[in-house]
Amino acid sequence: MTEQPTPVILTEHTADGVMLLTLNRPERHNAWTLEMELLYNELFDRAEQDPGVRAVVLTGAGRSFCPGMDMSVLDGASSGARPWPTDQLPPRTRPMSFPKPVVAAINGACAGIGFNQALMCDVRFAVPQAKFAAAFSARGLVAEDGVSWILPRLVGYGNAVDLLLSSRRITGTEALALGLVNRLAEPEDLLPAALAYATELARSASPYAMSLIKRQLADDQARSFTESRDHAAALLATAKRAPDYREGVRSFIERRQPEFAGLGEPVPEPGEDGAEPVGTSEPAEISS
Repeated sequence: MTEQPTPVILTEHTADGVMLLTLNRPERHNAWTLEMELLYNELFDRAEQDPGVRAVVLTGAGRSFCPGMDMSVLDGASSGARPWPTDQLPPRTRPMSFPKPVVAAINGACAGIGFNQALMCDVRFAVPQAKFAAAFSARGLVAEDGVSWILPRLVGYGNAVDLLLSSRRITGTEALALGLVNRLAEPEDLLPAALAYATELARSASPYAMSLIKRQLADDQARSFTESRDHAAALLATAKRAPDYREGVRSFIERRQPEFAGLGEPVPEPGEDGAEPVGTSEPAEISS
């Protein structure tokens, strides 16, 4: 019987609704490949459709998170080869469009496309010894995948200029001081801490509300305060028509753990479980 190759990304599902994705090329420090990229997007697509998944944790196998593109790919591209059918690949921004929270557990080297993917997660945990580097200028490249949009919003314009122009390495400790990561944990505590955080989101936060908030945060970057305020009022009306609002209030009053509906579940019809007259839970007002 032919032995099946080890997947380049491992998946694990917890009983609490968290999916763990582990970049799994430890012999290459989890350097990025086309195979990894295609599987990465496929797994996020599956997780989006799976009502049992309410949060995702992303980490790397071994001592690294992801140090960037595999050097064999970079070497081929620099010599004029075209190994990447870029016109056929999905954008490398999947966590940004994913409607559920994504938590990065950055356990080591994080550079290039690994740096990009970490920035696109919603919350970042890291070990103090982790090494971060944008690395683009050192390879003769520009900031890819919208990182020049994301990074200034995380660390401020001046710090973003420094990191992108210099490609210098910073530790997890400096990354925390800059606002690049949210929490630090020692290596043995990193993954448990990230999983515990994601589990709390999966248990206690409304999937529907979190999906709206993720879109709200992204869309409001291009809005004035007044536009943001008015849009929030429209979203609030939408959220109040969904089952999760009633459940959130009830569970608070009854002092119990909420039992929220999953994404895409319809709002009850009028007369069902005290529902108000509405159509569906789809966020019709989400686009400005």
